[in-house]
Amino acid sequence: MTDTSPKPVTRPRPAPESLPAPYRGRRLRRRAGSVLKHTGLIIVALLMLYPLLWMVASSLRPNADIFTSSGLFVDTFDLDHYPNGWNALAYPFSTYLLNSFLVVLGSVIGNLVSCSMAAYAFARLQFRWRRWAFMAMLVTIMLPIHVLIIPQYVVYAQLGWINTYLPLIVPKLLATDAFFIFLMVQFIRGIPRELDEAARIDGAGHARIYGQIMLPLMVPALATTAIFTFIWTWNDFFTQLIFVTKPDLYTVPVALRSFIDAQTQSDFGAMFAMSVVSLIPVFLVFLFGQRFLLRGIATTGGK
Repeated sequence: MTDTSPKPVTRPRPAPESLPAPYRGRRLRRRAGSVLKHTGLIIVALLMLYPLLWMVASSLRPNADIFTSSGLFVDTFDLDHYPNGWNALAYPFSTYLLNSFLVVLGSVIGNLVSCSMAAYAFARLQFRWRRWAFMAMLVTIMLPIHVLIIPQYVVYAQLGWINTYLPLIVPKLLATDAFFIFLMVQFIRGIPRELDEAARIDGAGHARIYGQIMLPLMVPALATTAIFTFIWTWNDFFTQLIFVTKPDLYTVPVALRSFIDAQTQSDFGAMFAMSVVSLIPVFLVFLFGQRFLLRGIATTGGK
């Protein structure tokens, strides 16, 4: 059986020379604007990447040449900074990497579990003072860490948690990161309530709805929470410096600070080399999780 349906007529695209002068000028201005825009973005990206590239280049220079050159070209390579920096401190740098991974793992698991449960309660449960509790939770986002660190230190000292990882992990299990709660609340509000009603007809309670319906649909928001928690915890210096003072418990940021000594000569080459090593996990997490990050941010707040 032959197809008698009319086929769309494809018209040849007119050559730029055959267009009227106003149209040619408009197309040229559009192309010029696009070229200028992309050129500006490339320049801004290079300016933002320059400190990182300079640090990588400095980790390959001799110590005498680090602060005498601001360029990115390396004349003399010195690869000894990496093995020297790895064993420069009281413990191998792998010890501090493992310590940071332990803190990050506990923080990520704590935020995923506690913040998702709190977000489900705010978004789906009906209880007294829910709006006021949600507003109080949002207010905590505006509280700086410097206001909270002293009372936290007093409480943790009385509990005997100083020089342990408990002050860095336990608060994550109690849904103290209001930003992630707000992120997940906005995401859950975009999920149709008809799914909850259908599950209740089948006899499901809140625990089953949360575990079997909400969590699979919240993968983009959960991935966003995990990525941000990993990056913020891995780069956290202030709280880890306050609560952890034993050298064998140092995390990566605190260990990097140990390369700088005000009384003796600082080994900046080794510090830059270990800084490059410490950036590799962050780069890999962002590289493999960026698509989930973009989906989580794009779909939060409405669908």
